[in-house]
Amino acid sequence: MSGRSMKRLAAVAMGVVLTACGAAPRQSFTELVYATPYAPGHPFSRADIEWMQFVEQASGGRLRIRPSWSGALLSSEHSMLELRHGVADIGLITPIYVKAGVHLIRVQSGFYSGAETMEKQLALYRCLAAAHPEFDAEMKGLHVLAVQGGSLPGVLTRDRPVRTLADFRGLRIRAPTELLSVLRHLGADPVNMPMGEVYSALAKGVIDGVIASGDTFKSLHFAEVAHHFSFLAVPRGAYPARAMSQDRWSRLTDEERRVLAESTRVWEDALARQTFAAQESGFATGRAAGVEFIRMDPADQTAFDRLYLADAESNAAGLERYGIDGSAVFRTARASLRADGVIACPGEG
Repeated sequence: MSGRSMKRLAAVAMGVVLTACGAAPRQSFTELVYATPYAPGHPFSRADIEWMQFVEQASGGRLRIRPSWSGALLSSEHSMLELRHGVADIGLITPIYVKAGVHLIRVQSGFYSGAETMEKQLALYRCLAAAHPEFDAEMKGLHVLAVQGGSLPGVLTRDRPVRTLADFRGLRIRAPTELLSVLRHLGADPVNMPMGEVYSALAKGVIDGVIASGDTFKSLHFAEVAHHFSFLAVPRGAYPARAMSQDRWSRLTDEERRVLAESTRVWEDALARQTFAAQESGFATGRAAGVEFIRMDPADQTAFDRLYLADAESNAAGLERYGIDGSAVFRTARASLRADGVIACPGEG
């Protein structure tokens, strides 16, 4: 056997030994784990998949996202804390439902009266975040990758339709935090529970209704347990919805950070598009199930808007006990929303 053949055999043998010992070829790409409480078929997850595909394509395959679906890694309530501690690299977060540490971000979600599209909601959030450093302070330890708004919710009820504001009296309604006191003013008995528990609560009659958008007729099967939908335009706020730990962000290369920064717009556009499509599909499911759709009197909508804004201003002032000038944030929100509906941050052009 020639010396060259002997060298080849030795190289092959060494490769076999290294493989047997668990040695692996050096990875030529960076893998990031993305965690979400939703299943792959949920509208949010479909947007997430679009984002993953963009990231891999834009990075030439050097940056890849491995998803963890259905709450296998991150919880809904503690996702921000879990991300900070590296449970996942990137995750879906819902600061508006966190009970501590994000008081401003939770309360400011009630400042969006008049911002009726997701594009306007995101623009208004960025006005507020740019003008008030308290937003960054509450997100300390996290790098925000996408902000999310949503379709304007209405009122889904089980048996008792809401045709006027007076019909709220005596109804037990599941609602987000910023609406609890508004509904109390209307004589309702509002509660805040995880959305995953609402179907069962409606089916059993534990609650009479829920403030939710039309997509839930299909995505959460509410068409099976709710028979009326009132088009009361309930304002919807924007909030940071996808993030990674600041520590993990800092350990990425400049090129990897550039790709993820570019992906923000892609992710937000996908979320808006998927949310709108889900809304339309949900309404179609509701109509097929015989749900009654109710148009509210404009005078009732005006009265509701007035009550909503007064409550938002009061909640803003209440942030003072946390050392936050919420009233200043509220004033920025109202100043940023022009009479013609355009969002214009104070001090811009």
